[in-house]
Amino acid sequence: MESKQGFQREMKSRHVVMLSLGGVIGTGLFLSSGYTIQQAGPIGTILSYLVGALVVYLVMLCLGELAVHMPETGAFHSYAAQYIGGGTGYTVAWLYWLTWTVALGSEFTAAGMLMQKWFPLISVWIWSGLFAAMIFILNILTVKFFAESEFWFALVKVLAIVLFIILGAAAIVGFIPMESGANASLFANFTNEGIFPNGVFAILMTMLAVNFAFSGTELIGIAAGETENPAQTIPKAIRTTLIRLILFFVGSIFILSALLPASEAGVLESPFVAVLERIGIPYAADIMNFVILTAILSAANSGLYASSRMLWSLSDKQMISPIFAKLNKNGVPLPAVILSMLGGALALLSSIIAPDTVYVVLVSISGLAVVIVWMSISASQFLFRKKYVKEGKSIKNLRYRTPFYPVVPILAFLLCLASLIGIAFDPTQRVALYCGIPFIALCYGSYYLTKRVKKRGIGNVAESKSY
Repeated sequence: MESKQGFQREMKSRHVVMLSLGGVIGTGLFLSSGYTIQQAGPIGTILSYLVGALVVYLVMLCLGELAVHMPETGAFHSYAAQYIGGGTGYTVAWLYWLTWTVALGSEFTAAGMLMQKWFPLISVWIWSGLFAAMIFILNILTVKFFAESEFWFALVKVLAIVLFIILGAAAIVGFIPMESGANASLFANFTNEGIFPNGVFAILMTMLAVNFAFSGTELIGIAAGETENPAQTIPKAIRTTLIRLILFFVGSIFILSALLPASEAGVLESPFVAVLERIGIPYAADIMNFVILTAILSAANSGLYASSRMLWSLSDKQMISPIFAKLNKNGVPLPAVILSMLGGALALLSSIIAPDTVYVVLVSISGLAVVIVWMSISASQFLFRKKYVKEGKSIKNLRYRTPFYPVVPILAFLLCLASLIGIAFDPTQRVALYCGIPFIALCYGSYYLTKRVKKRGIGNVAESKSY
């Protein structure tokens, strides 16, 4: 169906892998990791990211089975609608759209803050506006050009993270001296302020920020409808992406925790830059700032792609106005891209008003939404497999199977639920519940109200025709 609408399967395995990495490696790692270290401490942060890696791995195992069996653009809400309920599918779609449009605002804000380090006299919002225009242009070109540009964007930050880990490890063991002349820190920072400076419960409270850091891995499912040979490409992309994410995230957090005291970490400055300044490598901080800027723009690029495809899918399923299902001559859903960018612009404006406080709120809201999407993926796979077997079909016919069913989807669902419970006890993230729960209720109410109006309209048409 998607090829008839104008979508083309031009993304190769390397494109899908880098698209997923591009969506993941952004402000969640480069900026929010400082907040997590400050709250949970070094050891607590490493544990948080290990648990987060386990959660995303389990969710991706569930997504793999669904995406290979039913590859389509903007697939999440289709799975939820088919196997959980129409209202849930509709809500999941809008939540995922919210995830990326809110993330767009935080990415553009972070990019502006980084540029201000070099050009302090130019306002953050000017840089943010320029970057937003650039990302918009990249997204209205062909999908093939988008995929290729995202591949090189993501490759820059992947290589930079590898280099950061190597330099950091050399500094930890004393091969590279610290700028202050102090001896090698080794692992002293892990225990200087206690193993868990704010208690073990802090690990649970930081899980939402960690989930936000890992959000974007599920882009593999979004791109399934525009991917070459999804039966082979999707499983390979899931396996490759997860291995790299665990190495990059946990490796980076280990280096950061060893070289940066928890009391000095935060969200106002990238912990990566702070560490490189401590090492004292000439111009390294400026270079890292450039890499972080590239990573942020890459994540924004992936985010606008994901949110626009989700709107297209909603429109294609006749859940919203048909205008958003229209594609331009390049096979791009231009109206959906425009609306998604407008949503990001609203998030951007709110972050400009209070950049020192709203940033954490934006992270929390995005984290809440993506966790609920992950829960829907887990539940959809559980119900899909149950229905598949009930219909008398053999699971051997599935080209990709989620292992250890039903343990994997159940465990993934419960771990996601635990992170939602944790934020209720964190005053800095609790606002995500205050904003997220009413939004979910609004989505469900809108769906059933619209459905009722449509049903009544169809009834009236049928009644008029009978006369």
